[in-house]
Amino acid sequence: MASFFSDLTLKKLRRFRSIRRGYYAFCLFMLMVLLALLAELWVNNRALLVKYEGRLYFPTYGAVIPGDSFGLGYRYETDYRELKRLLAEQPGNWVLLPPVPWSPYEQDYSAGSFPPNAPSLESRHFLGTDSSGRDILARLVYGFRTAVGFAFIALTASYAIGVMLGCLMGFVGGKFDLLFQRFIEIWSQVPFLYVIMILVSLTHPNFMLFVAINVLFGWMGITWYMRTLTYKEKARDYVLAARAQGAGTWRIIVHHILPNTLMMIVTLAPFTVVANISLLTALDYLGFGLAPPTPSWGELLRQGVNNLDAPWIVASVVTAVSLVLITVSFIGEAIREAFDPKHFSRYE
Repeated sequence: MASFFSDLTLKKLRRFRSIRRGYYAFCLFMLMVLLALLAELWVNNRALLVKYEGRLYFPTYGAVIPGDSFGLGYRYETDYRELKRLLAEQPGNWVLLPPVPWSPYEQDYSAGSFPPNAPSLESRHFLGTDSSGRDILARLVYGFRTAVGFAFIALTASYAIGVMLGCLMGFVGGKFDLLFQRFIEIWSQVPFLYVIMILVSLTHPNFMLFVAINVLFGWMGITWYMRTLTYKEKARDYVLAARAQGAGTWRIIVHHILPNTLMMIVTLAPFTVVANISLLTALDYLGFGLAPPTPSWGELLRQGVNNLDAPWIVASVVTAVSLVLITVSFIGEAIREAFDPKHFSRYE
């Protein structure tokens, strides 16, 4: 590990680990992200493994297997919950289902009552169903994967633009800096919500559209920080030495200035993730988000508010949103404290 990180970086990482609240929050968040990425293995209406007449099938990550492959008499995709009931009486044939055998898009009206239905261990709806009969736990898990994917993709794209542009503004200065300052001031006055409303009404809303809109408005914040830091760093002796040795602008920025301003990027990133998750949830709640039936925390929250007689809906989504936002905020606080150049910590 020492060969990849400097002694100062290793010291900061040890400080981060010593801040228990942030470190445990980081471990918990990484576990949630891993479970979301592997959601098909534990929240899915496809079987993990089927043994039928001496042959093994792996439906989860494979092609659609029609029901007549297992003697069910139809050619559309197999209902593996039904198949498990039928094969229970046949020795040597069996079905291994995920712990939550429901898809986030699948509607269940088998409870005998109109949804939403309360949590039930018998039907394996551990958090109940929403007003359309879809499993809430499945919607939460896949909605979390969508929200985290949105947050990190938008973060990466916004920071790639903002960091490089901010560094160029601070390093080059002059008319280039002045031009982009005026552009950012004008662009920042464009009402974000109105742009969302217009584009959603004109086009079919999708994941990449919202990423693009977020990037269009999300790069400006980090640009100002990087401009200020670069303007400060370019006056230091190591930049003058690099110039004296013939290093060009790009090499000085990438190999000298960026490593010394990385603290700002690392510190702000967790809070940007929180902002992006909150943004997507708020847009979905207001009805300007992803098109249904895409799993969404905001859409679930709106259902919970509209169905207060089904408290399991609003309780589930509020708990999930609060847990994720608090966890990422704890991570951000710990990172800010660990990478603080003044070596001051209120946790000590």
